[in-house]
Amino acid sequence: MEDQQNLEAIMGLIMNAGNAKSDAMEAIQAAKEGNFDLAEEKMADAEKSLVKAHHSQTGMLTQEAQGNHVPVTLLTVHSQDHLMTAIAFCDLAKEIIELHRRLAEK
Repeated sequence: MEDQQNLEAIMGLIMNAGNAKSDAMEAIQAAKEGNFDLAEEKMADAEKSLVKAHHSQTGMLTQEAQGNHVPVTLLTVHSQDHLMTAIAFCDLAKEIIELHRRLAEK
């Protein structure tokens, strides 16, 4: 059963991190078009997805901390890579949106 739970957590990381990155990309596109309300909405959606991804990660970390070894597979590493990439992408998206906002004000 633990293997199934780990797989669900891993897939949750991949899915939610991917959703966060997609929403951040849509937010940048909205900002490019001058639709800053939509950009903020999409970034809020991205943040919600990141929180869900973190919950999946926290479940795995908690299991490990309780002495239940979580096997590190290529899929596990891939899921962590997705999460870290999504976090970095969202951080950069916020900066890009702010730049578009400043340009629009001039």
